[in-house]
Amino acid sequence: MRKILCLLLASVMHTAVVAETYKLSMLPRYSPEEIHNRIKPLADYLATVLNAPVEVIITTDFDSYIKKLNSGEIAIGYENPYVYTQISEHHEAVAITVKSQEGAKFRGIVITRADSPITKLTQLRGKTISIVSLTSAGGYLSQNISLKELGIDLKKDSVLIEAADNKQENVIFNVYHGDADAGFIRESAKEMIKEYVPKQQMRIIAATAWLPNWALSVRRDLPQSVKTDIQNAVLGLKSYEKAISALKIDAFQKADDSDYDILREKPSENPEEPDKE
Repeated sequence: MRKILCLLLASVMHTAVVAETYKLSMLPRYSPEEIHNRIKPLADYLATVLNAPVEVIITTDFDSYIKKLNSGEIAIGYENPYVYTQISEHHEAVAITVKSQEGAKFRGIVITRADSPITKLTQLRGKTISIVSLTSAGGYLSQNISLKELGIDLKKDSVLIEAADNKQENVIFNVYHGDADAGFIRESAKEMIKEYVPKQQMRIIAATAWLPNWALSVRRDLPQSVKTDIQNAVLGLKSYEKAISALKIDAFQKADDSDYDILREKPSENPEEPDKE
């Protein structure tokens, strides 16, 4: 009997010390290899913080990513602001991406050929527009918010063309070659214009609504102590540390779910004029 009790006690103790495995994933915006390279250092870092395994999960597409986060399979996610609003019932933002040029927010711009008669947003009604994708924050959603303020429903009032491979540079090509009257890209991607086409032949006609940057989110039903540990850990990272530099960002700062309300409700600000450089 004593031997049986000892075996049972040993079994219970072994079970108690087996740590939960936390699964970390990133919105599949890039190739599986690149995504793995970007988030594996973060997974390794969080594993030391949580004293538990953190496993990298690569999803095949946006729908699969959203389903896995909403089902609870993935405990820690890294996604663009629009996708965050799709999973925020089950996940909460603990940190927001910071980049040196943009800070914790970014916006889209609208481009045309320099010889285009289109010079303002209201002239986009009825036009063919190249976008990155319908779920691209800087390549569609920012512009969509601003145009809604002007009474333009892009899906009804224009012809939308998603760029091949959902690449910003392919939006630029579509506009340059005349396959689209205008294009929507992220403001930081304007540097691509001079890389791929003659800069003097393209024009930026407007910058559009500011959006919050990418979110690092955690499952809402995780113990509060775990969520706090994850948040404190990432907020303390420096730009030179691998867990940050591999993500191609400069830092994380504290986030709140309300930071993403602009993607849930109509904004009040008007589009701003962009830097023309």
